[in-house]
Amino acid sequence: MPAASRRTGTLLAALGVVAFSLTFPATVWGLEGFGPWSLVAVRSVLAALIAGACLLALRVPLPDRRHLAGLAVVAAGVVVGFPLLTTLALQTSTTAHAAVVVGLLPLTTALFSALRMGTRPSRTFWTAALAGAAAVVAFTVQQSGGALTTADLYLFGALLVCAAGYTEGGRLAGVMPGWQVIGWALVLCLPLSVPAAALALSYEPVRLSAHSVAGLLWVAAGSQFLGLVVWYRGMAAIGIPKASQLQLAQPLLTLVWSVLLLGEHLTVAAPLTAAAVLVCIAVTQRARG
Repeated sequence: MPAASRRTGTLLAALGVVAFSLTFPATVWGLEGFGPWSLVAVRSVLAALIAGACLLALRVPLPDRRHLAGLAVVAAGVVVGFPLLTTLALQTSTTAHAAVVVGLLPLTTALFSALRMGTRPSRTFWTAALAGAAAVVAFTVQQSGGALTTADLYLFGALLVCAAGYTEGGRLAGVMPGWQVIGWALVLCLPLSVPAAALALSYEPVRLSAHSVAGLLWVAAGSQFLGLVVWYRGMAAIGIPKASQLQLAQPLLTLVWSVLLLGEHLTVAAPLTAAAVLVCIAVTQRARG
């Protein structure tokens, strides 16, 4: 692969990570005015409307039937499963704690990729990936005191479904533009997300505020659509295992946003973990499969 293509792919994947790093703080803002089920359903509807408008405007043909199963996996993991489980977790968990638990996503995605696509990264790659994951786990244990909660179970479930969705989406992004992958996955969910939004809004109270509206708009347009567009394009360019390791930086970026946007306080361990994780990212980006 040309060096320019690798650089572009890495940049796109990194932009996706930046967009995703804002998801948890934006979700907390959204929960100030919406119930968890309403927030997830409405964000899915809004993101699907944006995606559908783009697909219609560009007259994109319907995806081949052979891709529908893969799109269903993306929809189940990325559009429904991950947003729902993490939103439920954030009702009782801080964004800092949730961010470091979900920091295990890169390793989980690499494992799914190896099983699904038969990729065989090098020993150096796996050593660096495991070291990065170990740093994230150590940070998580230090933050939570080693106690697992219901929120942690939601987050671990979110790891599994999201890794499956990322892996399948990365595979599909090799045969169709990445934005079409998430676009069609969102549109496919509309028959479920529209009635789900109507039902949730009828049961959960809505208290609109600047924070709740901004949070909803970001998780719908930024996290659910635009972030995934550049993320899947990046994965298609540089490969799922290497792209997934860029996400080791995501929990640390989320910690920064948590301080700036939510007023949470970081521990001394945060910069130490950041340094260890960034070293691991550098190693995995240089390792050859």
